[in-house]
Amino acid sequence: MRVHELEGAAGSAKTAKTIVVALGKGEEAVAVLAELVRARRLGAGRVTAVGGFSRATLGYFDRERRTYLPIPVTDQVEVLSLVGDIADDEHGAPTVHLHAVVGARDGSVRGGHLLEGHVWPTLEVVIDASPEHLRKRLDPAVGLALLSPT
Repeated sequence: MRVHELEGAAGSAKTAKTIVVALGKGEEAVAVLAELVRARRLGAGRVTAVGGFSRATLGYFDRERRTYLPIPVTDQVEVLSLVGDIADDEHGAPTVHLHAVVGARDGSVRGGHLLEGHVWPTLEVVIDASPEHLRKRLDPAVGLALLSPT
């Protein structure tokens, strides 16, 4: 992983920052990005990325079971769109929440919550981080921690 912070990006340097991350072959995107947001104590932000995976696991949230049903992606795919947010969990720890749309060789696509993505050849990530913190709180009716902007 290579990380570079852009000066003067995403607003004034005192209020926001943009972090560019280039993940390399074999890195697992969810784990690497989760560790990065924890290490830098990023409590609010927006994540976007493009690149590729050698394999991945997406998820579809089954509301009756209150769990993610895995969607295995076993072939090399292009990451056509990866979007997400950063917020503190209920214990104050920074977390990252990612969704991805991936494209196969034949042009078909699959999408869902990104549970795991093994990078190949690269994943180019842009994080627009805020100095403020957002919080996710468990919504018992849904069974998920949801963004609570206030």
